[in-house]
Amino acid sequence: MAENTVGDFEGDEVEVVVEAEMAGGRLDATLAKVHTVLSRNRIKDLILEGAVTINGKPVSEPKYRLTSGETIVLLAPPPEDADPQPQDIPLDILFEDDQLIVINKPVGMVVHPAPGSPDGTLVNALLFHCGDSLQGIGGVKRPGIVHRLDRDTSGVMVAAKTETAHKHLSAQFADHGRTGPLHRAYIAYVWGVTETGKGTVEAPLGRDQNNRLKQTVRKDGREAITHYFVEARFGDEGWDITRVQCHLETGRTHQIRVHMAHIGHPLVSDLVYASGYITKINKLPPDVAGPIQALGRQALHAAELGFEHPTTGEELFFEADLPPDLQALDDALQDYDKAFAR
Repeated sequence: MAENTVGDFEGDEVEVVVEAEMAGGRLDATLAKVHTVLSRNRIKDLILEGAVTINGKPVSEPKYRLTSGETIVLLAPPPEDADPQPQDIPLDILFEDDQLIVINKPVGMVVHPAPGSPDGTLVNALLFHCGDSLQGIGGVKRPGIVHRLDRDTSGVMVAAKTETAHKHLSAQFADHGRTGPLHRAYIAYVWGVTETGKGTVEAPLGRDQNNRLKQTVRKDGREAITHYFVEARFGDEGWDITRVQCHLETGRTHQIRVHMAHIGHPLVSDLVYASGYITKINKLPPDVAGPIQALGRQALHAAELGFEHPTTGEELFFEADLPPDLQALDDALQDYDKAFAR
C-alpha cells in the first residue's frame, strides 16, 4: 500500500507515515485531517475500539503524541447496521437531498432511542424514510444525528445521510458558529421582565449531583454561553412573561433552560427548572392561564437553523413556525395586551 493513503468510506484501510511537521500532534487529530470522510469523534471511537496500530502495535489512546517516522494504520470496519428499527412515522420535512434532511421536530418526539424510549424516535422515522442509505452513518447507534433537541422542545433539526455530510455538519456544530455560518435561534417564553433588552449568560454547566437528570451551574462544569434578546413583553400587575430569542455559542444539555433560570427568568411551564413558579399561574387571567396549563412542557422552540451545505458550500437557512401549543400561548398573551394594555 502506498504511504499516506486516504480512505473514502468506512471499511478502507488508511496508512499514514508521520512526517516531521506532523510530529508531536495527537493521533486522533492527525487521522481526522488526513481522512476525507470520518469525523474526529468517529476516529476517536475507532482508536478506543482497537482499530488503529502504530508500527504494527495497537494503540488505544486518542491523545497519543506522534513521532516522526512512525507508521499509522487505521482499519475502519464497514458501517454497522443501526440497532434501531425503521418505523413509519410521519415527518414534517423542510428540505431534503442526497446528503441531508431537514425536519421540523414535533413536541414529544425523542431524537434517538434511549432508556425509556426504545422506539418511536426521530431515528426510527429517519431509518424508514431514508432506507438503507442511513444505516450506520456516523458509526454509532444514532445514525445521521449531528445535534439534538429535548423531547419536549420543538423545531428545526438537520440529519446527515452520508458520512461526508455527517463529518461536515458535525464540525459546524462543534464550532457553534464562532468561525462559520452555523446559526441557531430559539424562541423561549420566560417568567418576569429581564433587566435589559439583550444580554449574555456565561455560566459553566454540569450534572446536578443531587439529581442526575438535571443540569446545573457549576464552577467545574463545561463552558456554556447563551445570548438572548427580548422580542416582546407581556403582563400586568402581579405577573409578567417575556418572549426572548436565544442564540447558543455552546451546545450543552438543557442550556437555555438552565441559563434563563440562573438569571431569575426560568422558562414558562418548565416542570424541571421552574417548579417554584407553578403557583404563578394562579395570578394569571384565565385566558392566559389556560394555554400554559395545556402546555405540559417547557415553552421553547427551535425556530431557525442555518448552516453550510456539506458538498455545495451553499449557505442554507430554515425556519419553523411556532407549534400549535406555543402559538395558542402567544395569541393569548397578545390578545390580553391589546385588551388590557399597561
